[in-house]
Amino acid sequence: MKQLIRLVFAAITVLMTAQVHAQQVRYISDDLFTYMHRGPSTQFKIMGSVDAGTKVTLLEVNKESGFSKVTDDRGRTGWIKSDFISNQVGLKERLPKLEKELAEVKKALANAKQSSDERNATLQSSLESRTEQITDLEDRNTKLNDQLSTSQSEIRELRAKLDTQADDLLMRWFTYGGMVAGGGLLFGLVLPHLIPRRKKRNNGWA
Repeated sequence: MKQLIRLVFAAITVLMTAQVHAQQVRYISDDLFTYMHRGPSTQFKIMGSVDAGTKVTLLEVNKESGFSKVTDDRGRTGWIKSDFISNQVGLKERLPKLEKELAEVKKALANAKQSSDERNATLQSSLESRTEQITDLEDRNTKLNDQLSTSQSEIRELRAKLDTQADDLLMRWFTYGGMVAGGGLLFGLVLPHLIPRRKKRNNGWA
């Protein structure tokens, strides 16, 4: 019985300490993705996007603008809205660990259940509680996978639109440049014919 209690307390301790991380380590919250800017506001140029759950290092917080300076896992240093930075690890990383820990606890409880009827009653109660947690985690995991799938589709569509817009803009500039160059060439060819020539006098002077 004491061994069982130690296993349960050890599992709870692991679950509680799993959230403890080094100081200044933060994570992008599970909101799809956010943009990284070169300065502490949206007026600064966008350096790129940072996906939800990405581990970042917090360097500085600008409370006035609501932006924080971070370095992401790709070595980029820039500014992100402070609302999108969290102390918690993203769900994508937490769920597999929690499921593994709960599975180990469930196995330990199931083995201890066979020792006696008295233990069986206690372990049965604990097992039901763990089963509820696992069911809840499985539901959350399913919802998270659906959200991730939808978010990834939206990201692909948005990036495709951005690429299309960039190509259209570049094509317009090329078209306008060609029109200007063609107009200048045509004007240079036509202009000499539009200016009347002076007739020479008999003595050879105009």
